[in-house]
Amino acid sequence: MEVICLHDEAFYALIDKVLERVQQHQVARDDKWISASEAMKKLRIQSKTTLQKLRDEGSIRFSQPEKKIILYDSDSINDYLSRHAKETF
Repeated sequence: MEVICLHDEAFYALIDKVLERVQQHQVARDDKWISASEAMKKLRIQSKTTLQKLRDEGSIRFSQPEKKIILYDSDSINDYLSRHAKETF
């Protein structure tokens, strides 16, 4: 096991750098058009059939730039979740 000692200035600089990388990664992930697996993760579903049903019913927007590529509109998924949210008492 190796122990690494840092001065507090170097430690905080390292923390700032890590936070910057995490934020850059988050910005890259906030894409308007997402893949089926990302859409399923966002909707918290595991069935591709359920995702297709939502698409076929027009519940969520999608784009099909090529025959086998289907992308889902992240904003429409958020709207779908908001429409089905239950208000608190």
